[in-house]
Amino acid sequence: MSLVSDAIWAASPTTTRGQPTPLSADPKGERIAYASGKSIFLRSIDDPAASKQYTQHTAPTTVARFSPSGFYVASGDVSGAVKVWDCAGDGATKGDYHIIAGRINDIAWDGDSQRIIAVGDGKERFGHCITADSGNSVGEISGHSSQINTVTIRQQRPLRAATGSDDTSIVFYHGAPFKFNTSLRGQHNRFVYGTAFAPDGSVFASVGADKRIWLYDGRTGEAKGSIGEGVHTGSIFGISWAKDSKKFVTASADQTVRIWDPEAGKAVQTWRMGEEGVASILDQQVGVVWPAGRRDGLVVSVDLEGNLNYLVEGSQKPTRVVRGHQKNITAAGISGSTFATGSYEGRVLAWDLSTGLADKVEGAAHSNYVAGIATAESVSEAELYTVGWDDTLRSISVPTKIFIRQASELGSQPKGLAVTAGLVLVLSSDSIAVYQDGIKATSFPTSYAPTAITAHGFTVAVGGDDKLVHIYTLSGTALKETDTVLRRATSAISALAFSASGQKLAVGTGNGKVYAFEAAREYKLITDRWSAHTARITCLAWDESEKHAASGSLDTNVMVWSTDDPGKRIKVLNAHKDGVTGVAWAAVGKVISAGGDACIKVWSIKA
Repeated sequence: MSLVSDAIWAASPTTTRGQPTPLSADPKGERIAYASGKSIFLRSIDDPAASKQYTQHTAPTTVARFSPSGFYVASGDVSGAVKVWDCAGDGATKGDYHIIAGRINDIAWDGDSQRIIAVGDGKERFGHCITADSGNSVGEISGHSSQINTVTIRQQRPLRAATGSDDTSIVFYHGAPFKFNTSLRGQHNRFVYGTAFAPDGSVFASVGADKRIWLYDGRTGEAKGSIGEGVHTGSIFGISWAKDSKKFVTASADQTVRIWDPEAGKAVQTWRMGEEGVASILDQQVGVVWPAGRRDGLVVSVDLEGNLNYLVEGSQKPTRVVRGHQKNITAAGISGSTFATGSYEGRVLAWDLSTGLADKVEGAAHSNYVAGIATAESVSEAELYTVGWDDTLRSISVPTKIFIRQASELGSQPKGLAVTAGLVLVLSSDSIAVYQDGIKATSFPTSYAPTAITAHGFTVAVGGDDKLVHIYTLSGTALKETDTVLRRATSAISALAFSASGQKLAVGTGNGKVYAFEAAREYKLITDRWSAHTARITCLAWDESEKHAASGSLDTNVMVWSTDDPGKRIKVLNAHKDGVTGVAWAAVGKVISAGGDACIKVWSIKA
């Protein structure tokens, strides 16, 4: 038996305020590519829940570009590495090149899918031109005195290239091999963020922090003039041409995406994101792509929050908004068909298990690390509870996906939480606090440092750094310790989970071991043989049959264990880059996991 990947619900593009976020579309207009964390995601445009993840970068990624052939992607990261890999097949790396000693900001392919230019913020140079298959040098990128933010290559012969830089200039190159031809100064007076040749090669355009759009001759590089003076009121971060070369689209910090007719010199369509009259930083548009090969004229933009906005000419608002996490997922919980995840910066999303798409939980959200998510047992309530390092306890209405009630101040940093019998139990470094209707009812100091908690009915299990599981009984809002379990553990307890009936208890430890107990039979040990993980267990979950338990660990692996055959395991190695932080059972034989790569993955058990 094995765990087979059913779906990857991708992370959002990583964005940085004041910097462009490159988006790329394949030649058929079926997928977009973008950088997120240390991964590159290839995401279906029509089915956003279908994605591929490339994980061979060891540093945070910055850009990904499809080749004109559609068979390869070139991607760069902050260390100056560029990797060329197969995006049509198994994702194998075809080339690994160190271009500059610093961040790669942009990459461009030539029309033959043979050469690439990568540019960025290097120490000895700001960019280089190489062959994609061997990494041989085919030109020099010179003429700039500051980091290069953008590069574009003419797809027809004679080959031409243009780069834009923080030094406010555009440099025009002849190729191949590519060599300096002319430096265009005076068009922009602030940072240049975007350049793009029209698909027919007749013209190229540049945009930047000065809110200007300049057009140039595609063969000679001669400046033809600027358009749209004063229309955009914020920095322009992205530009992308329509397939017919008659229009292009820009994305700006003024919360707008605009389609331009360069012949007429004016905008023919404007989309304004966010609420009318509300200047939200998160609605700044920092990247845009106009996928070729589509008949619907779809434009995809990305905002500072990482949301992908689907824009169609004629409509005033996005026809679809695709959301995800930008930062590590730190907590997860499931309620019916909703999988809730919380991330490092406090963002909480509710994922629909049937569609694989997420909604942002609206209302008074956490402002910091989400440390725990737990489900209320009462089905009628359909409520989730969250705790965060802003030292608050909050509750979510699952049907409306809104934070409800006023946040409860905890008074100390939470380590985790459990919900049972209408009460919420929150761990801190030296106590267990009991909350009823959002109000602290009681607090029980502990002689050990609590590290994990789970509850069922009137039974509460708390793991500690003393390598024991402490069993408590609830009476009203009072806790009474009645037992201790697992005297043979060799490391602190790091994760706990009761089965649905409360008859079984799974215990995970800091050194990667998992134990199973019969809770209904005085915590008789079922097995201590679940020991394939090599790092701290972060999450555990039982399936409906209570014969299988899933575990996730910092070692990046997901394991499924059987109580009927404790010696066997079903494993997925490297399930999540930077560790697994949440597991749940979406259905019988179907595991859902979340991790440090900010994405969700669905796995099926296959014989």
